[in-house]
Amino acid sequence: MRPAVLALAGVAAAMTLSACSVRDAICSDGEYPVHSIGGTGRACVSEDEEPPKEYVRYPEGKTPKMVDDKWDIYWRTHTLDKDGNISKAPEDE
Repeated sequence: MRPAVLALAGVAAAMTLSACSVRDAICSDGEYPVHSIGGTGRACVSEDEEPPKEYVRYPEGKTPKMVDDKWDIYWRTHTLDKDGNISKAPEDE
């Protein structure tokens, strides 16, 4: 193969790999995610604050960190009550 073709193939491979491995964080540095009570929404709260009254913290070990990670996907179809109990989210959410 010609060097130019090899170089282009390398660039294409690098772009493909980097696009698959880079995801956005759920919250910015200094914040943590909270889940809406009875819904599937979320928000980010400053680490030095408690969640607003209509939100709760995620259960330990089930907090989404990155967009489309395991827990981000899970919480799209599940919800929490004010005590942190998990249930299936209503279909119309």
